[in-house]
Amino acid sequence: MPELPEVETVRRGLAPAMEGAVIALAEVRRDGLRWPFPERMAERLTGARVERLRRRSKYILADLSTGETLLIHLGMSGRMLISGTALGSFHHAHPAPKKHDHVVLGMDDGARITFNDARRFGAMDLFPTGDDAAHPLLAKLGPEPLGNAFNEDYLIAALVGKTTPIKAALLDQHIVAGLGNIYVCEVLHRAGISPKRKAGRIAGARVAALVPVIREVLAEAIASGGSSLKDYRQADGELGYFQHAFRVYDREGSPCATPGCTATIRRIVQGGRSSFYCPACQR
Repeated sequence: MPELPEVETVRRGLAPAMEGAVIALAEVRRDGLRWPFPERMAERLTGARVERLRRRSKYILADLSTGETLLIHLGMSGRMLISGTALGSFHHAHPAPKKHDHVVLGMDDGARITFNDARRFGAMDLFPTGDDAAHPLLAKLGPEPLGNAFNEDYLIAALVGKTTPIKAALLDQHIVAGLGNIYVCEVLHRAGISPKRKAGRIAGARVAALVPVIREVLAEAIASGGSSLKDYRQADGELGYFQHAFRVYDREGSPCATPGCTATIRRIVQGGRSSFYCPACQR
C-alpha cells in the first residue's frame, strides 16, 4: 500500500493539473471500490473548481469550490494518472480507456485525471470542507510526521507505558499519521533500534532521536518519488526510486549497509507484516 512519501508524491504531481482548474465532467464508472461512492458523486464533482489539493496521512484531499472536499485513498493498487497536459518536457496524450479506470475527471483545460485501481481497495468520498476531524477515516489520526506537532516531547509522551514493540507503535496511525511498513523498517535501522524492543522501554533520548530520523527518511523518499515495488506509479506514470536506497527493507540475507558491520539482514513477522533489521546494529 502506498505510504506517506508515495501519496505526497502523487499529490505534488496532481497539483499543477488540478489546483485552480474546474472539473468540466466527472465520470463514475462503477458504484464504488472498497466502499460505495457517495450519492450523485459525478454530479457533485462536475462543475466544481479545485481550490486546494492537500494530504492528510495517506489520503489526498481536494477542497472544492462547492464547499465539499473529495477524499482519495489509493488502497493497494490505486493510481491517479494525468493525461492531455504537458508535464515537464513531455506531453501525455489521453490513453485508451482501461478496464480498471473507475473514475475519470475531465478538467476544463483539457487535462484528464484517471483513478485506476485493479484490486479495488481504493476509496473516494465527499464531505463538507473543514470537517476533517469528523470524518471517520481522519478523525483519530495522529500528527503528521513532517509537521510541528510531531516533536521529541510528543513522541516521548506518546510511547510512555507502551508494551507493544516499537515497530507496531510507529505503525499505529493514532500515534503518528502516514508511516507504513517500509519506512518504519528503514527508520529503525538508521536509529539503531530493534523492531522487537518494547516501545515504553526505550530511553527518552533514543525516542527523541527517532523524530529527525523519521523526517530524514521521509524527505529522502519524497525527493526520490517514493518507492515502486509492485503497482505504485507517480502521477505522470513514472516509477519512484527510493527502493534503490533501501538499507534493510526486502533485503533479507544481504549484508548490512552500515560501514564496518559484518552481519546480514534478517526478516521476522510482526503483526502479520515482515520486519527487516540488522541483529548487530539494532538493539
